[in-house]
Amino acid sequence: MKKLVSISVAAKALGVQPLTLRRWHENGKLVPDLVTKGGRRRYDLARLQPELHRVQAQADRKTIAYARVSSRDQKPDLKRQAQILESFCAQQGWTYEIFTDFGSGMNYHKKGLKRLLDDILEDRVSRLVITHKDRLLRFGAELVFAICEAKGVEVVILNKGEDTSFEEDLARDVLEIIAVFSARLYGARSRKNAKLLEGITQAVEVVENEASR
Repeated sequence: MKKLVSISVAAKALGVQPLTLRRWHENGKLVPDLVTKGGRRRYDLARLQPELHRVQAQADRKTIAYARVSSRDQKPDLKRQAQILESFCAQQGWTYEIFTDFGSGMNYHKKGLKRLLDDILEDRVSRLVITHKDRLLRFGAELVFAICEAKGVEVVILNKGEDTSFEEDLARDVLEIIAVFSARLYGARSRKNAKLLEGITQAVEVVENEASR
């Protein structure tokens, strides 16, 4: 939102007299952002002092820590992620917010992720902190990181190794992919689709049991 100020405030910001601004307006050198019905000139300080505005905008940006798990039965893991992120951000002395999501790493429509992207695109974020890259997205995290780079957002990944719940999470994501494509291929209610999903579900349960040992 523009912060419009009077001609006297604008003149002081530029180090000139109000008469100079009136003359600049008349010859088109510096046109006010608004002229009221009463003929009063109003100027946008961000346009007059872009560097100062940029520094202030940078100071107003925040650190966002993002945590995600695939399903609500993994709520304890989500809590653990959030605690790790909170502890790390607090140790750095950062002012931060925690965004959390329940949902597959293949799902791009999660509430927390959409809120995070909106804030990044609106220049409200200075830093993104996650425990693992796959906590953000299974595929497509690099695209989000590219957006962060373009918007001047620092990305901090606490653990660049393999996630402890990698196998379980990946199994769920594979099941989701197969469910979508098999439904398109055979029809959501077909016997063939149901049989395929039953077999895949059993395989996923085996992987999850192995991962939890």
